[in-house]
Amino acid sequence: MNPLRLGIPKGSLQEATLRLFERAGWHVVLNSRSYHAGVDDPELSCLVVRAQEMARYVASGALDAGLTGRDWVSETGADVREVIELAYAKQGLGRVRWVLAVPEDSPVQSPRDLEGKVIATEVVRLTERYLERHVVRARVEFSWGATEVKVPQLADAIVEVTETGASLRAHRLRIVDTVMESATVFIASHEAWADPWKQGKISHLAMLLEGAIGAMGKVGLMLNVRREDLAGVLEVRGFGEDWVGIAIWNPDGSLAEMSGNGTRIAASCARGALDDSAPGGGLSAFFGGCVAVPVRTGSGR
Repeated sequence: MNPLRLGIPKGSLQEATLRLFERAGWHVVLNSRSYHAGVDDPELSCLVVRAQEMARYVASGALDAGLTGRDWVSETGADVREVIELAYAKQGLGRVRWVLAVPEDSPVQSPRDLEGKVIATEVVRLTERYLERHVVRARVEFSWGATEVKVPQLADAIVEVTETGASLRAHRLRIVDTVMESATVFIASHEAWADPWKQGKISHLAMLLEGAIGAMGKVGLMLNVRREDLAGVLEVRGFGEDWVGIAIWNPDGSLAEMSGNGTRIAASCARGALDDSAPGGGLSAFFGGCVAVPVRTGSGR
């Protein structure tokens, strides 16, 4: 069986994506001389692609699935299936914004003040659609980078992506309006999604990546409790008796392999594998945040 062709975003999302995969149970290794990335899963074949191009390659079938920004899916107009939103960015969890910005001393106070002006940006189509909504006619020019330094000499305004706004403030720029809010999304081609094996593999990836994000900032506690004391523990923690915790120890396998079994177990449950009503967020959060701790049999820990 051919492996799933997965696109890893190159650029600002690259390091955050590699850390996320590591937390989810996959070790992805990049090669500076190749766009092919190594991964400890024979069912995956990873290719490093710029986030700006990811949706186009997935839509064409060159890749089965990939991670990119929702902004780039919209900018390219690619016809892909959005499997899940993964709210992480370069500097941490959360979304980013594409904003309309001008120099601090600019007279521009609203989009309408840009009538007949020049706007520099990397997202030309998004900006043009934004101007259409505001019934503003301005010239939108593509920017190859360093967009913040192009005002006021080369443009009257810019549309630029920001996570914290720090870079804009450092360049003495003022935000006029938000053009679009975006997040990282896991996308798949319609052809891959129609294939049962590929859909299952993509769904498995999505579950573990979502779980890894959900587990960030959380800690787990495992207790050995005498049966006669269990009721008191459940009462203190506020857990009901309808849910049971399961710990799986697999010294020879990866977290991804272990959780594959968990997925199939959960699929047989009436509540399903992604039931968020479970204490701690359900199976996805458990496997995504699981940390393997060596414990000797009979240690009492």
